[in-house]
Amino acid sequence: MGIKTALPAAELGLYSLVLSGALAYAGRGLLEASQDGAHRKAFRESVRPGWEYIGRKMDVADFEWVMWFTSFRNVIIFALSGHVLFAKLCTMVAPQLRSWMYAVYGALAVAGTMGPWYLLLLLGHCVGLYVVSLLGQPWLCLGVGLASLASFKLEPLISWQSGFVTGTFDLQEVLFHGGCGFTVLRCTSFALESCAHPDHRYSLADLLKYNFYLPFFFFGPIMTFDRFHAQVSQVEPVRPEGELWRIRAQAGLSVVAILAVDVFFHFFYILTIPSDLKFVNRLPDSALGGCAPGPAPGRGLGSHLRTDLCAPTAAESQPGQRLWKGGGAGLYSLKCVGLGAGLAYSNLVYDWVKAAVLFGVVNTVARLDHLDPPQPPKCITALYVFAETHFDRGINDWLCKYVYDYIGGEHSAVIPELGATIATFAITTLWLGPCDVVYLWSCLNCFGLNFELWVQKLAELEPLAQIETSLSEQMSRRVRAVFGAMNFWAIIMYNLVSLNSPEFSELVAQRLLLSGFPQTTLAILFVTYCGVQLVKERERTLALEEEQKQDKEKLE
Repeated sequence: MGIKTALPAAELGLYSLVLSGALAYAGRGLLEASQDGAHRKAFRESVRPGWEYIGRKMDVADFEWVMWFTSFRNVIIFALSGHVLFAKLCTMVAPQLRSWMYAVYGALAVAGTMGPWYLLLLLGHCVGLYVVSLLGQPWLCLGVGLASLASFKLEPLISWQSGFVTGTFDLQEVLFHGGCGFTVLRCTSFALESCAHPDHRYSLADLLKYNFYLPFFFFGPIMTFDRFHAQVSQVEPVRPEGELWRIRAQAGLSVVAILAVDVFFHFFYILTIPSDLKFVNRLPDSALGGCAPGPAPGRGLGSHLRTDLCAPTAAESQPGQRLWKGGGAGLYSLKCVGLGAGLAYSNLVYDWVKAAVLFGVVNTVARLDHLDPPQPPKCITALYVFAETHFDRGINDWLCKYVYDYIGGEHSAVIPELGATIATFAITTLWLGPCDVVYLWSCLNCFGLNFELWVQKLAELEPLAQIETSLSEQMSRRVRAVFGAMNFWAIIMYNLVSLNSPEFSELVAQRLLLSGFPQTTLAILFVTYCGVQLVKERERTLALEEEQKQDKEKLE
């Protein structure tokens, strides 16, 4: 029942047709809702004049995206361009000093942006964890690292340390939490790698070179110390054939993605529509179903750097205000749930696009520096397994190496897996900032990850294993895709809790499981099933290509 099982081309064509039609149907509903509310008074703050040659207003509800690519665009370009320029000059003149150039340039950039006292604060944390690493005790290094991280997440220490920042500006809080959080993770990685390789005797200078590499400093992705040190220490690095072409392609793709998102926001106000509850409540049920609440505080890439995820939503601040119209008029229409599902799906895809764009820009610079950084996260569209779900591949690799894989081993035993997931999500909760929303998100995802293993163990027992053996490989793939479709919506629902709000997750669950059951529920699951089959087909193609590549290498 392997991944290489193929389905008939006609069947896959039908799946593509159904999925395309469903996405177009949901998109049309979102477009109509955006047009209806474009000129509302309540939209003035977040829907403003956009590009003149498009002739439409633009959704600017996500302040982080607007700041990155308007107010701070020139600053980002200037800082990264300076890094690339000095790195190239250093590589040509004194390649053995390029790691020092990275550290000095990064430290000066941080001091110029956040102030010298902020730089001294981070140096204090670096020195503290370096001293602990000299003791050679991994448990102590991890414990001190988590305590250091907690000092940036819990009061009153967070308020005291934020006072080290000089001046005030729009992205100050995001940059503060990003720089501090990633600094602690990098220092902890350094300390743990020092304990794992006592013969290498890494120095404080190695830690500073690692931590103050500017492209990774504020927003990641994080590379574990062993990988970074091995790559940056190469005196004469050699680029693989075709590497420069791939770097140009990635840079071009990032620019295209930025422009595409801006154009998208001229037509689809997916972040603003739900913030106006009066508008939402006046919509007919066919347009209202599943409308998400407005962007939650700290939403998007910066959300994993913020500690205000538990701030009251608009719905909470207006008691008695209903997010959707009740009533016993019977089953809701497919459009009702379809628009809600489309809005929920588009919000999660947008969060992925933000991550992919930011990591794409940063990774382009890192690859110019002869590094092999973590890749952007896997698209939410292709996720139907909890074990592959993450929005930051660097943090995921960090957690897997030092916590999840260390405790869980091969992840085939129930009890060790339970302990590994609890420990991993406990640290993730601390990273995100402890609050009720994060607690709920962590518990749901921890349960989902373990439930997958429980179901897998159950499927290996009789009579289920015998039943699957009696099925053809194609039918087995279809059955597994049905469970994958249900798992996909579990992943969507569990992550909506933090990316939007618990109220929105409850609303979508109400529409999918109760109000729309069985017709709309089955329709949404069938559309999702089609998508899962197409993802499986893509995975099958990649597996075959990888196998052919390995066979070719063996022959050579």
